[in-house]
Amino acid sequence: MVEISLNKIFKCNITKQIVFEVVNLLSKKEKKVKGGVEVNIVDNKFIKKINKECRGVNKETDVLSFAWQEDKVIKSDFLGQIYISYPKIKLQAKENNITIKEEFVRMLAHGILHLIGYDHNIKKRADKMFKIQEEVVKKIC
Repeated sequence: MVEISLNKIFKCNITKQIVFEVVNLLSKKEKKVKGGVEVNIVDNKFIKKINKECRGVNKETDVLSFAWQEDKVIKSDFLGQIYISYPKIKLQAKENNITIKEEFVRMLAHGILHLIGYDHNIKKRADKMFKIQEEVVKKIC
């Protein structure tokens, strides 16, 4: 079972139930999804600041993941923190003619997969990451 902390720094209609469904489904697909995860829903200004401070990229993004177990430096059952920009998700949903829920589920799944070591720098790993992400979206939305 994965412990979930949901912080809505930006007001929205995303519920802990939606977050739980995504995390629970991923924990059945990926053994590494266990312990705890903190999900923070923020605005564009907040995520841009974090992106600049932590990654040196001075622009808004949709999702940022910070894995606590990365490089096994921190010994913890806690997977890490995810920041999702709700305004960015809303915009991307509109641009792609999909629901906000669908885009949120996609970005949350994407963020969790980053927490357990997936990235999109290597095509084979990226293909697997995106496949799992889309399976979650189809199942939940």
